[in-house]
Amino acid sequence: MMTVTSNEKYQKCIDICLECAQVCEFCATSCLNEPDPKMMAGCIKLDRDCADICVLAAQFMARDSEFSMEICSLCAQVCKACGDECAKFPPEHCKNCADICNRCAVECENMAK
Repeated sequence: MMTVTSNEKYQKCIDICLECAQVCEFCATSCLNEPDPKMMAGCIKLDRDCADICVLAAQFMARDSEFSMEICSLCAQVCKACGDECAKFPPEHCKNCADICNRCAVECENMAK
């Protein structure tokens, strides 16, 4: 007997949202440990916003909420903004964050269609 543990149609998007949240949390913390964290205030704020909206989007998709598409659309916008901001900074954690944010934005845009 097969046990269904997730909503299959959303699984790829859920996975990348959760990964993005994790990478954004790591990036925010890493930015705080940089020599001049004030310079990275925008990055840190967007990392936190992005992590939160990604977790929320994953939760909405997991429960097959009627608002999943709207949340995914907003998640894509926040991910794009976070990716653009992180891309401005040289540290590796920012580059990794920009990459996952941009990939998550694409996945969420596709889900919102």
